[in-house]
Amino acid sequence: MRISMEGAGALLLDIAGPVFDECLQRRIWDAAQQLEREAAIIQAVPGVNNLLVTFDVLHSDPDEMTRVVQKVWKQATPHAISGREIEIPVIYDGETGEDLAVLARHAGLCVAEVIKLHASARYSVAAIGAMPGFVYLTGLDSRLALPRRDTPRLKVEKGAVIIGGGHAGIMPCTAPSGWHVIGHTDVDLFDPSRSRPCFLQLGDSVRFVDVT
Repeated sequence: MRISMEGAGALLLDIAGPVFDECLQRRIWDAAQQLEREAAIIQAVPGVNNLLVTFDVLHSDPDEMTRVVQKVWKQATPHAISGREIEIPVIYDGETGEDLAVLARHAGLCVAEVIKLHASARYSVAAIGAMPGFVYLTGLDSRLALPRRDTPRLKVEKGAVIIGGGHAGIMPCTAPSGWHVIGHTDVDLFDPSRSRPCFLQLGDSVRFVDVT
């Protein structure tokens, strides 16, 4: 466990190991909920095996907040969040999923097998971050895990269904990305006019449905 300052009013609790740990992630969810009950803490934001904690610098100091974070982390237990079950329609083809063939070669599979594996898994929203509405999805079949591109694309379209390392995801907006593109969905993941701008929430269960 490492705790570091991120600016004057934030601490980063980093417990990431060489591989993603689902149990640690659920413990992070519990720690975040506990920390947000502390008066001096503004927000606790779960990342991928880490937790960013922002606090009121006028009524607390980094040393005090570090002790609070350490205490809460020791008390935290793996916490299951009861989320919704969401189906995401996906078009898988060579035009919208330009890395399908690359992924198939890497996995030693044909493209149809890659699509079947991706669409048959059940995913969970482990963290929200990187950009508004972007979700890190766990549950990817290990045969489809693929390191991110050495050179990120400068433009990956909104709605791109992507894979990066051992996680799956969806682009909530058009932006640069080093993740591999395997399909496209029209589901809008982020809309600031909604009461909940992020369509997917922590603990939601996601299934991709092939509508090619």
